[in-house]
Amino acid sequence: MNKLVRTLYLVYQYLIAAPIFVVATLFTALLTMITCSVGNRDYWGYWPAHWWSRFTCTLFLMRVIVEGRENIRKGESYVFVANHQGAYDIWAIYGYLDHNFKWLMKKGLEKIFAVGTACKKAGHVFVDDSSVAGIKETIEEAEKTLKHGMSVVIFPEGSRSWDGRMTPFKRGAFMLAGEFGLPVVPITIDGSFRAMPRSTYNMTPTTIRLVIHKPIVAGEKGFNTRRLMADCREAINSALPPEDQDE
Repeated sequence: MNKLVRTLYLVYQYLIAAPIFVVATLFTALLTMITCSVGNRDYWGYWPAHWWSRFTCTLFLMRVIVEGRENIRKGESYVFVANHQGAYDIWAIYGYLDHNFKWLMKKGLEKIFAVGTACKKAGHVFVDDSSVAGIKETIEEAEKTLKHGMSVVIFPEGSRSWDGRMTPFKRGAFMLAGEFGLPVVPITIDGSFRAMPRSTYNMTPTTIRLVIHKPIVAGEKGFNTRRLMADCREAINSALPPEDQDE
């Protein structure tokens, strides 16, 4: 992208797209709060945000392509685990995974104006890992969610990468999968770091690729959290470009 095109895009991003995005976000949060309060939280907790995410990617001129959708079945429960390159990971998964789910998200996100309340109403699970009691409460909340055939999505790195490469995984998602005997589906996200790195709010139009890998079934007998983590990391790593892969 040459300097002139880059400048024009940034003008568009901040003066046109960003205000529209803020209005769309507040509208989606309000719609989610109202409809989830009325009923059918699993439906209304997903679809408004699904279309908001697609709209966001289009608004900021991002293209999302998905590979491996045939590896998952509609109506089945999974624990989806993905690498976390940037903010667009959220919009790419919400908008293009096409599988109803709840997020396992940091408790601090609960404080975001309107969005935090909407996420609560939608039934997303806030992860409190500050104490044993908090972890127990998180597992209990996740258990209620998964009982109804719902799936969950988590970023096992915990936070966005600073350089596009994966950071060490935390065990929570994999322990949850073992606890409930659910298949774990690794998802590779490639391109969202280029779209908007953690170090800036300036965006760059690009193609974001989601690769849905085959489910890994965690057997109840002889369950090995470390092995499951390693298998998922290997799968995610295999679909990243060479410069972003583990050494």
